[in-house]
Amino acid sequence: MMKQILKIMIAAALLLGTSSCDNTTEEQPVPEIEVTTNNISGTWKLSLWNNQPLPEGSFIYIDFVRSSSTYTMYQNIDSFGTRTLTGRFTLYVDEEIGAAVLRGDYDHGAGEWNHRYIVESLTATTMLLVAKDNAEDRCLYERSDIPAEIIGE
Repeated sequence: MMKQILKIMIAAALLLGTSSCDNTTEEQPVPEIEVTTNNISGTWKLSLWNNQPLPEGSFIYIDFVRSSSTYTMYQNIDSFGTRTLTGRFTLYVDEEIGAAVLRGDYDHGAGEWNHRYIVESLTATTMLLVAKDNAEDRCLYERSDIPAEIIGE
């Protein structure tokens, strides 16, 4: 009888020990979500460009508004202060490549974005865009709020 109780206790200890190890060493994958205008709507901050962080002090924020298919971009990549750009965006499925593509144009006749971007990955918190004409041009965005000092509040 005592041997059976000892075996049960050892088995329980082993079971508890292995399950706690599994929970701490293995990260759960973040689920992908459907690429729709509703799911990309909101504010994003560029965190990696071509797999590199932006230079210190540099930023790009973009706010997509689903209801009007417009965006507002705040960036300081090509200026000394914050530059605000606005325009329209379109999200469509390119049947040839079988993927969602994001494209946009700038207000005031400034033209189209330099690239059309394949939405390679979309989760609730991240979006990976890859230029359709240059697979090395990769932009990883993360959900973010825009700091008040950037939007001038």
